[in-house]
Amino acid sequence: MEKNILPIKKAVLIFFVFACGYFISALLRAITATLSPLLTSEFNLNAGDLGLLAGGYFLGFASMQIPLGYLLDKHGPKKVVSSFLLIAIIGTVAFALAQSFSGLLISRILIGVGVSACLMAPLTGYRIWFAENQQQRANSWMLMIASLGFLSSTLPVQLLLPTFGWRGLFIGIAILILISIVLMLAFIPKWDHQNE
Repeated sequence: MEKNILPIKKAVLIFFVFACGYFISALLRAITATLSPLLTSEFNLNAGDLGLLAGGYFLGFASMQIPLGYLLDKHGPKKVVSSFLLIAIIGTVAFALAQSFSGLLISRILIGVGVSACLMAPLTGYRIWFAENQQQRANSWMLMIASLGFLSSTLPVQLLLPTFGWRGLFIGIAILILISIVLMLAFIPKWDHQNE
């Protein structure tokens, strides 16, 4: 596939748009650890249930990795990640509204499916849109963004819980995902099918 190197200002903008989505992905990945005492008391969960709940995210995430490669090559990062994030919105809202452990688990699987493109889509775009000397830096910074997402799932979440509750936090995260989709649709370049 031919490269279409973007000017540095456009490349930085694209990085930050993708970073928003990946930050949310990392936040959703780790947030159940912080919420486990609340979920345990509200749904009467045991340690096995909590482990399965955490693993549900990875089940959804891992199940999409092989088809994701094909979809990214065919349709490009913009269409794929924005479409998948719609599934993440459904999963996040469903988690906020869940009334049983099975509802929580199905929601976590949907969240995992929905955010499964949040790292691979940017990496796919970077190899076409970024100069080679920028790609490693951008990839490393994406991993740093994941660390910020993990950190945000701890004390910041605990500070917001008394005000919004865990259900309110998930509704707020769904709104952030929607904003991320809008940014991606507005700023991520189209995939050039002539380069396939």
